[in-house]
Amino acid sequence: MNSARHDPVLRIGETGTQRLIGWVTDTGHPDGRARVSLDVTGDHTNRHDVLHGGIVATLLDSACGISGSMHMDPVDLPPMLSVSFTVQFIAPMLQGQATAIGTVTGGGKRTLFISGELRDESGRLIATSTGVYKPARKEAAA
Repeated sequence: MNSARHDPVLRIGETGTQRLIGWVTDTGHPDGRARVSLDVTGDHTNRHDVLHGGIVATLLDSACGISGSMHMDPVDLPPMLSVSFTVQFIAPMLQGQATAIGTVTGGGKRTLFISGELRDESGRLIATSTGVYKPARKEAAA
């Protein structure tokens, strides 16, 4: 992960899901990629006491979608829709901080290809994702 200093632009509680799960989004990194961070507690774990796979997917999908928004328009951050999304689970995540980062890897004006990585606070890779995203039509986002 890039640990270069930057002025974070934190987004907290923007959606019901974000408020429920409790992640924080940073859209201020100079590389133009969103960071979605969660302090993982027992409230986020499954019956095996590791971070629930659905939450892993949610963090990755959110980081990828917001990175796509930043790529399309870094000022207005248009809402993005997931067209397809795949997660590869690499290692279990116990408690601590998890951070997902999305990277636009291709696409054009109508669709973007975005990959994601979720790492724990030591930098260990927990999961990866790939997805296709498109900007929501204005009437669908309203």
